[in-house]
Amino acid sequence: MSHAIDTQLIHAGEESRIDGAIRMPIFQTAMFEHDDAPLRYIRYNNTPNQRVLNRKLAILEGAEDALVTGSGMAAITSAILSTVKPGDHFLAQKSLYGGTQKFILNLLADLNVTVSFFDADAPETWNAVLKRNTRAVYVESITNPLVQVCDLEQIIEFSQSNNLISLIDNTFASPYNYQAANAGFDYSLHSATKYLNGHSDVVAGVVIGKEELVQKAAKNLAQLGGALDPNSCFLLHRGLQTLALRMRQHNATAQSLSEFLYSHPKVLCTNYPGLSSHPQHERATRLFHGFGGMLSFELKGGIEAANNMITNLQIPVFAPSLGGVESLITRPVISSHSGLTPDELEASGIRDHLLRVSVGIEDAQDLIADFEKALQKV
Repeated sequence: MSHAIDTQLIHAGEESRIDGAIRMPIFQTAMFEHDDAPLRYIRYNNTPNQRVLNRKLAILEGAEDALVTGSGMAAITSAILSTVKPGDHFLAQKSLYGGTQKFILNLLADLNVTVSFFDADAPETWNAVLKRNTRAVYVESITNPLVQVCDLEQIIEFSQSNNLISLIDNTFASPYNYQAANAGFDYSLHSATKYLNGHSDVVAGVVIGKEELVQKAAKNLAQLGGALDPNSCFLLHRGLQTLALRMRQHNATAQSLSEFLYSHPKVLCTNYPGLSSHPQHERATRLFHGFGGMLSFELKGGIEAANNMITNLQIPVFAPSLGGVESLITRPVISSHSGLTPDELEASGIRDHLLRVSVGIEDAQDLIADFEKALQKV
């Protein structure tokens, strides 16, 4: 019997109660005694705390298998490295998370893998960048930090018709808003530091997809040493169980705040897929269960106004990262995309005064009132 995601988050993939414990205990041990089963060791991602998360996360996205990792970048890099070898060609969406973009530009180049960045919202241009040695295509469900929604349905069709491995960073949407693996992506990747954990106290990642592909990533992860430790597994497990409750609040509050910012005379532009003015609003409405908790905006006063805004806000914390219960604000040029050159930032459409907000689960009216007061001082 298929259950709703709220029920799956609590019960899916859970092992039988261990000595009657309602909560999954922390197995604080690096290795296990030999028995007839395969060798159990934290780095091999097969300890009890890891296994229960792997099962639960696979079920949440309607996938065959999942793999928890020591960070979002560990998930991304182990998956990408499982799709390409020296001499291959890799397609990547323009305007990716800065860490991903740097890995693609630098490490893949060092491995003699060529990369083409393409407009993921223009399917008519994709065949022009396709090569005989193209092996994979990489996109984000909602881009960081401009919150664009590319033509995900066409990406899946393009990948399948050209025998490419499709990878998607599904962090911003989360499995609550978009089941990327169930939609047809070969790899769905998450920084579990964000919404999956939701409490800003764990660094973790997730690889979700077909069993054969996830196991290829697992072999890379074991060699690279990017496993998730038992304590972090416990915290991620606990945080994950409230994902549906939190995402409903993130979705609703971000919608209200974005509408307020969009209508404010001091705001130059507001980026949020839930706004009817968003260029991919219709697509996001069709694809997603909700529009997420991430928005970005620019003020008419440029960098000075942006810095004043940050200074005068009381509720959002001026900090990097995202997806926690508390609202955060940052300038991507000094946080998520600080490693990019001015030319790379310009090509990605990220200006120095762009402000990105991770909308938490605070009361929407309190948050709007705080932004309104801060805007009065800009």
